[in-house]
Amino acid sequence: MDWTKQLIRYIIVMVLQVLLFNQLQLWGVCHPYVYLLCLLMMPITLPHIADMFIGAAVGLVMDMFCNSLGIHTASCILVMFIRPYLLAAFINEKDRLNEQISVRTIGFEAFIKYAVILVLVHHLAIFMLAAWSWSHIGFVLAETVVSSTLTILLILGYNLLFDR
Repeated sequence: MDWTKQLIRYIIVMVLQVLLFNQLQLWGVCHPYVYLLCLLMMPITLPHIADMFIGAAVGLVMDMFCNSLGIHTASCILVMFIRPYLLAAFINEKDRLNEQISVRTIGFEAFIKYAVILVLVHHLAIFMLAAWSWSHIGFVLAETVVSSTLTILLILGYNLLFDR
């Protein structure tokens, strides 16, 4: 995938996140973070340190728009730290030749496993850091499950509709 297409996708997704999805607060426990799409679909061939810097940059942009004091940055760095290990676990050698990660290139099952784990880790990190207390663990887990479900459905919908 060329970098211009990746950059355009990033800008569109970040604008949608800031203008639409950040305003969407369903039932007080659902906060979809579709900007993760940009991190999940980064090329496989990037060095791990580049993944970490990109994660930090994406998180920092979200923190600036959400006024969240580094919560998104920390969560995105965690996701990008874990990402290469999940890629090694779920993607076979043949699929590693594809630079892009999508349902089409790595298969539905592998993509779902990969996306579900990373989205759950990201959301759990965000909500735990925001709560900053174990006394709210029930609410944090509810937020994580509901928000992750919607985020995964939106990411999967994007993949099935637009990634041909």
